[in-house]
Amino acid sequence: MDDEPMNVPIANRLYGEDGMRELDRRAMALPGLGGGALMERAGEALLRALTDAHPGARRVGVLCGPGNNGGDGFVLARLAAAAGLEVLVHAGAPGARADSDGERARQAWTGTGGAIEPLEAFAPERAGVWVDCLFGIGLRRPLEGIHARLIDTLNGSGRPVIAADVPSGIAIDTGAVLGIAPRATMTVTMIADKLGLHTGAAVDHSGRVQVAGLGLPPDIHADVPWLASRAGAEDLAHRLPLRRPGAHKGDCGHLLVVGGAPGYSGAARLAAVAGLRAGAGRVTLVTHPEHAAFANLEHPELMVRAVSSARDLQALISGADAVAAGPGLGQEAWGRALWQVVADGSGPLVADADALNLLALAPRRRSDWVLTPHPGEAARLLGSRASAVNADRPGSLRSLADRFGGVVLLKGAGTLVSAGPEDRPVCITGGHPGMATAGMGDALTGIIGALLAQGMDAGPAAATGAAWHVAAAQLAARRLGGERGILAGDVIAALPASGAGVT
Repeated sequence: MDDEPMNVPIANRLYGEDGMRELDRRAMALPGLGGGALMERAGEALLRALTDAHPGARRVGVLCGPGNNGGDGFVLARLAAAAGLEVLVHAGAPGARADSDGERARQAWTGTGGAIEPLEAFAPERAGVWVDCLFGIGLRRPLEGIHARLIDTLNGSGRPVIAADVPSGIAIDTGAVLGIAPRATMTVTMIADKLGLHTGAAVDHSGRVQVAGLGLPPDIHADVPWLASRAGAEDLAHRLPLRRPGAHKGDCGHLLVVGGAPGYSGAARLAAVAGLRAGAGRVTLVTHPEHAAFANLEHPELMVRAVSSARDLQALISGADAVAAGPGLGQEAWGRALWQVVADGSGPLVADADALNLLALAPRRRSDWVLTPHPGEAARLLGSRASAVNADRPGSLRSLADRFGGVVLLKGAGTLVSAGPEDRPVCITGGHPGMATAGMGDALTGIIGALLAQGMDAGPAAATGAAWHVAAAQLAARRLGGERGILAGDVIAALPASGAGVT
């Protein structure tokens, strides 16, 4: 995550609307390439993706809008028909200028004898696969009327959907859904990848994202602004700390996990065990005396210290390389006192759960901490609502980082980390639905804490920890044979193998 900006591969850059418009402009200015030629290449890319994903498809439906996305659809329809597929096209009245690329593509389709049926005649059962070419990156208002009704019907049909460039109704800067959007099984996105396909509500609508570069030279990307970089399980190999053959436990860091108020021991224990599995040389669980006698029965490798007062905690913090605070901490007197000591300290710190709730009650800034809120906690920190956080996850991330300092990791589909290359966020891709269960956040806290204890800087530790968390969940799901019933402990157990590249 601390690569130089010029070393962020084009494939790992996630663009927004402004960047994509500049890339489109540059592409159309290339010798021998205009909008029509790009549209032809986009149609070819869509046809390849369609036939690769659905080799048995015989009848394809294409939904065409009034702009360039619709033009891509008309090109696809013409090419698919020429390849021997039955093609059904639905479109509204021509909405583009007669001399536009989209209108020329429409005329080329009808010029070959292709028919266009009205959107109102749409019936999903008439085709085995549908391609969404209604609207692209410039949509700014919620879909309504016939378009909203059509997409609602399509979503209820269970038919596979391929989205051209972006699913209609997705805001590519934020991942928000503008009213309604198709639940695509695949998105073939043109020229470059987009942030809004990988975070927030859009994750449920993008399906598998495939980038079609359209044969453009890499240098058109030079100096074009991008919104975020992406990282996933495939990036772990070169991000995890190297371990010397002669290393001993003292070289691998001492993590202090602070949590476990009366009745809430499980969260802190999960974080502590995750810290061990993520490679910390030693992990000490600082917990309420009520839990101390049994906190390490399952994992005697854990050191446990019972703490009754803030004074008892101060000496322990001074001997740690990093602190992870919040899991099961509670918001009563015991938790408040311990959080005060932790927050007043210095040195690497990851704060989660009740630490964040206490921070919301008494805001402060630090430059050396990692905050890991989910949308509900983020809303409390910002004095907002979870729905507002999710409506603009990148904007919420910026607000949190500005207000509280340090590094912020905003959990959720397409987790965002505030400190990446060129001070742009990192978007963690490839999350697994099996992670939607209790204790997963506690595991992530322990992973990040362990990486901090091993000497990683806060930004790389947060992003690498989140990517490792995803990789372990994917491996746990494969081991268990499904996406239901995966426990946080299963993910923690998969950390060593997933960190070593086992898939």
